[in-house]
Amino acid sequence: MTSTAEAEAGPGTVGLIHNPVLPGFNPDPCILRVGPDYYIATSTFEWYPGVRVHHSTDLVHWRPLGGILTERRLLDLTGAADSAGVWAPDLSYVDGVFHLVYTDVASFDGGYWDSQNYLVTATDLAGPWSDPIALHARGFDPSLFHDADGTSWLLSMTADWRPGRNRFAGIQIQRYDRAARELAGPDRLIFTGTSAGLTEAPRLYRKDGWYYLLTAEGGTSWPHQVTVARSRTLLGPYETAPHGPLLSSAGHPDLVLQKAGHGSLVSTPDGQWYLAHLVARPYAPLGPCVLGRETAIQRVTWDPSGWPRIDGAIAAETVPPPRPVPVVTDRPDPRTDHDDFDLPALRPDWSTLRRPATPDWLQLTARASHLRVYGGQSPVGRQRPSLVARRATAKHCVLEATMEFHPRTFRQLAGVTAYYNTRNWHYAYLTLDDHGRRMLEVMSCDTGRRTQHTHCRVDATGIDRIRLRVHLDGPTVRFAYAFETRRLPAGADPDWRRLPADLDATILSDEHAARRSGDEPDEPEAWGFTGAFVGLWVQDLGADGAFADFDSATYRIVQPG
Repeated sequence: MTSTAEAEAGPGTVGLIHNPVLPGFNPDPCILRVGPDYYIATSTFEWYPGVRVHHSTDLVHWRPLGGILTERRLLDLTGAADSAGVWAPDLSYVDGVFHLVYTDVASFDGGYWDSQNYLVTATDLAGPWSDPIALHARGFDPSLFHDADGTSWLLSMTADWRPGRNRFAGIQIQRYDRAARELAGPDRLIFTGTSAGLTEAPRLYRKDGWYYLLTAEGGTSWPHQVTVARSRTLLGPYETAPHGPLLSSAGHPDLVLQKAGHGSLVSTPDGQWYLAHLVARPYAPLGPCVLGRETAIQRVTWDPSGWPRIDGAIAAETVPPPRPVPVVTDRPDPRTDHDDFDLPALRPDWSTLRRPATPDWLQLTARASHLRVYGGQSPVGRQRPSLVARRATAKHCVLEATMEFHPRTFRQLAGVTAYYNTRNWHYAYLTLDDHGRRMLEVMSCDTGRRTQHTHCRVDATGIDRIRLRVHLDGPTVRFAYAFETRRLPAGADPDWRRLPADLDATILSDEHAARRSGDEPDEPEAWGFTGAFVGLWVQDLGADGAFADFDSATYRIVQPG
């Protein structure tokens, strides 16, 4: 499946760049061109594989390549807090080598950030990647700038934990010695930001004798923006653009694409410029953004004074590509993706929570054309959860799965979920009751408070195969099931029976996940930075070796209703 807005636009409508180009949870984009190939790397937070990458040759069609940080040698998310983990990666290329810098955030509560920055390198995006090099932990959102004189420089925001100080204290820079593989020389503060505040996400570019510093400001919600400053010398001083932000949705609640900010520039082979940036699509004006923060692309021009400009400084839903892209009408419908689990590894659209997809809990060869998932911890467990999920990419979408599961106690559960984090989810699952009956049940968790929807219980005793469906229908989540007493012909629609509960999808949003602090009422104690997932979830709370087999899974973008 092509993970682009083509999935929502439908076949035959892809002559333009349709935003968001990476729908669903794909935030903090870094765009890179190597020859004719474009790559976008995005944040993944507590999900594996870390740092998701998409590829394109025309900026219109984007293909998921999977992730870079695929093993604990490269990234250990054991115990990672909700919305911690991998923040704001930066992918660059110099002298035939890809350089990836990223922050692994252990915590960010109470005015502190425990944010260690790392660097890995490879000559091929497919790897192997080097062991991580620990850089500084003075702030997050690192990026590498490779200057024309052969030097490389690490930038990041500077964090200040002291009460009463500006926690976003500015942008710092320090030379990185590529030969020695270490930071060298002093760090310097080169930019303290504008009145918008919360200055972060620095990226540096050189053009026509100027150094251009791109930053994100205003916070990652509604006032978010992209700011540009420039200097004739690397270390500044930097002056900000006189016309204001390069891009922002602030003050335009009618726009479909909100939260525009956190950008990255790229030039085409013929000298055109584009900006990849973060957006979100609320379900109502300035309302919950269930799909999370997504990636969009805008066309950039340069004014006579040498400043980059975007038309209206707002995010457009459609953008002309660098060159004509033929409209293809006979390609398979990209709005449906079916997985028979017949490959030796998970496909790139799947992610796993807090632990990599290793054979000790997830197997694709134990049973032909089945995904076997061994049960893990409870929904609040942060060390060994067993959740295989994919991003919800449209307001109206479904995930259907065929499952075989034989629980032996009430401590064993398996089914499908609409998931945001450990405190916010909906779950339809099979388990065993006190009378030895196999039961289908539904449970929700809203800011840590669980509700069991007892009116949804269905006796599934004697049923070996069950089809389960989770449906995101705008602000509502619904579950359905079908007992498979005989094998259905390929393509046959089962006898779906909807469970009688309309559940609140908006709890699966960044806005709902934010927790307020009594000391700082204007700022959440903890933010939500991810987005809604739909997935396959298995628990074995007694650690007795329980597993579920999934024969297939189908993700579809559907019409409302």
